[in-house]
Amino acid sequence: MSLAPRAVLVHRRTEYEELLARHGTHGQAAFFLSSRGRSIEEVARRHHRTREALRDVAAAVPLTWRSTRVERADLDRFLFAPEDVVVVVGQDGLVANAAKYLSGQPVVGIDTDPGRNPGVLVRHRRADAAALLRAATATGGGVEALTMVEAVADDTQRLVALNEIYLGPPGHQTARYRLAPDGDGSPSEAQASSGVLVGTGTGATGWLRSLWLERGSTVPLPAPGDPRLLWFVREAWPSPATGTSLVSGELGRGQGLRLTVESDRMVVFGDGMETDALELTWGQSVRLGVSATALRLVV
Repeated sequence: MSLAPRAVLVHRRTEYEELLARHGTHGQAAFFLSSRGRSIEEVARRHHRTREALRDVAAAVPLTWRSTRVERADLDRFLFAPEDVVVVVGQDGLVANAAKYLSGQPVVGIDTDPGRNPGVLVRHRRADAAALLRAATATGGGVEALTMVEAVADDTQRLVALNEIYLGPPGHQTARYRLAPDGDGSPSEAQASSGVLVGTGTGATGWLRSLWLERGSTVPLPAPGDPRLLWFVREAWPSPATGTSLVSGELGRGQGLRLTVESDRMVVFGDGMETDALELTWGQSVRLGVSATALRLVV
């Protein structure tokens, strides 16, 4: 017997909740902000809008379904199941935060603050939740497949991301490594830099775009569904022992970029989730490329 679908509501602590966690009470948080010329009222209103959205979305889950909630900070410890329908209630970035832990489950993005969020990934309103949940499980339902990027280390550690993957030093030191296209026999280049960024079409509105503009790149940015990635080396340093000839490029499906660590420690993390990073040490290598897993965003 197949299991009934499970609605997994993904959310994060609001700014108001973070203020209460730091200051203890509403009054103390209000005093802290007012002493700096700011009011807590707008923060509280956004908090209440988010809570109302979560309540309405939870009420829209069909009675025959199971449901649960997971907070952003707990995503790396939550076990998603194949029959889940993931409902992200919040900002665009929260979809990217959840995407790396999924394996093909449909995702519904609900915007809790229309007009404040860009709405690139959280495209829907809370009033549409019931219809969207039905569409997510219907045959032929409207789903857009968004390309993801993956990093696979030589010890089988794997990380995927919706926007971009960053490889670099854990602090402000210089990363030292060798870089080469994977599998085509090209020689590697020793480099010293502040890291390497590999991004998707979804990430082309953020960090990837800033690097693309800075370099004056003539390579077109990919669209979210394009099976194509762009990569850039950040601040490569030329020296007698390190080069700067391999500082940007693109990767299609089946192509890869290999980085071999030549420093004590490097980290690999996706979409800003630094607390859930791969750690690599001297001699280890990692391959970057288009992931076989795509984010299935309900449209």
